[in-house]
Amino acid sequence: MTRLVLAHGIAQQYKGADSLLADWFPALTDGVTLAAGPRLRRSDVSMAFYGDLFRPAGHRGLGIPELDASDVEDGLERELLLAWWEAAARAESQVTGPDRAVRLRTPDLVQRALDALSHCSFFAGLSERLVIHSARQVRRYFTEPELRAAVRDRLAQALTADTEVVVAHSLGTVVAYEVLCAHPELRDLSLVTLGSPLGVRSLVFDRLVPAPGAGHGRWPAPVKRWSNIADRGDAVALAKELAPLFGSRVQDALVHNGAKAHDVRPYLTARETGRAIADGLR
Repeated sequence: MTRLVLAHGIAQQYKGADSLLADWFPALTDGVTLAAGPRLRRSDVSMAFYGDLFRPAGHRGLGIPELDASDVEDGLERELLLAWWEAAARAESQVTGPDRAVRLRTPDLVQRALDALSHCSFFAGLSERLVIHSARQVRRYFTEPELRAAVRDRLAQALTADTEVVVAHSLGTVVAYEVLCAHPELRDLSLVTLGSPLGVRSLVFDRLVPAPGAGHGRWPAPVKRWSNIADRGDAVALAKELAPLFGSRVQDALVHNGAKAHDVRPYLTARETGRAIADGLR
């Protein structure tokens, strides 16, 4: 009986459902225990894994193909990198901000963004090509309908009559929102979103399905309770509060994740997350 279904974010293409669950489960149980919630078993939890859908097809090189600033596509990829850069510069003093960005040519501008992001906590230690590949996954989700449908189907298949709580992180929050909106036959679910970009206008919010109306997103019909949790320094969760866009029923909360603001594990160990999950378990 799967009571909790988890949905991961970007850059998980070389992992699998079991390896991700092994990473998430201890932090998940720590957070629920801290909130005096019920004791969870591994059999209570499943991971809706879709990372393999972003795994590059076989080629002669090793790993992710070489990418540099000249490979960043105009539009969503470029704008997403710039948004991450601006957010990281606001949150972290060691990240240089885009003070004269608008006057630079695109390759120079993107290179400055990549250089700056290499100094922020979320992307520290990642190569340029991995940062670009992360932005590309978001772009592909929104611009490739067949891929988007396949990703959503992975989560939809994981939801059963026994599911009580959906916990989603990063891009997974977008997937979870769209899947729950598309399946009104499901009932009485709690949604917990961690480090969510759902409130980022233009780049994410205005690309959602179903499309927002009059500046507001539709409430997902199966959801009885929605808790949104963000770290103030999380460069991916640019809009920390979702209630202004999705309605006052969203319960927004801020947490402090330390040096790894977007990492799912400190999100899961937070008392606020544990309480939201515990409240959703019948």
